[in-house]
Amino acid sequence: MAFRPLLRQRAVAPALAAVVGSAMLVCTPRDLYAEERVPEDSLSNRKPIYEDAPPSPTPVAAPATPEPTGSYRPTPTDRLAVQLGHVRMALYKQAARGEDAINSALTETLRLEHSFTSTIRSLAPPKESGEKVLPGALYVLVASMAGSIMTRNRNVLLRASVPVVIGLGTAYAVLPLTMTNVGDLAWTYEKRFPALADAHVRSKERVQRFLETGKAHSAMTVVMLQDKVGETRSKMEDWVKKGK
Repeated sequence: MAFRPLLRQRAVAPALAAVVGSAMLVCTPRDLYAEERVPEDSLSNRKPIYEDAPPSPTPVAAPATPEPTGSYRPTPTDRLAVQLGHVRMALYKQAARGEDAINSALTETLRLEHSFTSTIRSLAPPKESGEKVLPGALYVLVASMAGSIMTRNRNVLLRASVPVVIGLGTAYAVLPLTMTNVGDLAWTYEKRFPALADAHVRSKERVQRFLETGKAHSAMTVVMLQDKVGETRSKMEDWVKKGK
């Protein structure tokens, strides 16, 4: 009975040794191959699938062609090609000239349109002045028609001049700024013709002199009438006093 523990220990030791040995066999790493492993000597003895590439051929120089010794004569085809080239160049030049002419005409048209619109816009009075063109133009038209009606039974000279004079007078009275702008524009065009500009200046001076003379005579006439009226009034007062 005293030797039972010793016997148990001796029986357990071989079992533990067997378990440890089997575990070492299982856990040892091993290489696995999908195919059969081929030795390296057989790989070195195998022949390649493709043969060696053939050497590149060396370029062979072409023999030099001998240059013709005689002069070159153009063929009819060459002469025709040259003539066709001249015709094409002439047509191209004509087309370019036509295009330039059209562009110049369009540019000139746009310039004239811009000049016309800017000129008409410059004739209008400023907004600050309060002058309106449409009612004033209607007044001028009515005044001219009235002058034409007044002179319908007169001679041709009066029928042609009186409506114009009345219309201009009404225009300067109703549309002073617009008529001033129109006069300045007319003067800029008259400057291009010196003879016409000189005639205009002389006519304007004569008209101004005539108007100034008329104003002076009118003032003198008014003063004379006032004097006559004063004298007549004083005489009437004296006569009334004497009658009493």
